[in-house]
Amino acid sequence: MTYIIAEPCIDVKDAACVDVCPVDCIYTEDEDPMYYISPEECIDCAACEPVCPVVAIFAEEDTPPEWDSYIDVNYEYFGESRS
Repeated sequence: MTYIIAEPCIDVKDAACVDVCPVDCIYTEDEDPMYYISPEECIDCAACEPVCPVVAIFAEEDTPPEWDSYIDVNYEYFGESRS
């Protein structure tokens, strides 16, 4: 399991999640519309979830159905696929 970032993050990019991540597994580039959590690096600590101001971070299995496609978006950002 990993945490993922969904649609509410698009064009917000607050960075509160980055500040609290103990393993620095949340990434973005200037041209990216949102942040992404590395599924290989995430330790499932959940530190990022409560600080997200737009409620965009979810445990993979708790992702709301309307944002299920963002699970794949996060994996694909790192060149991976959901197992």
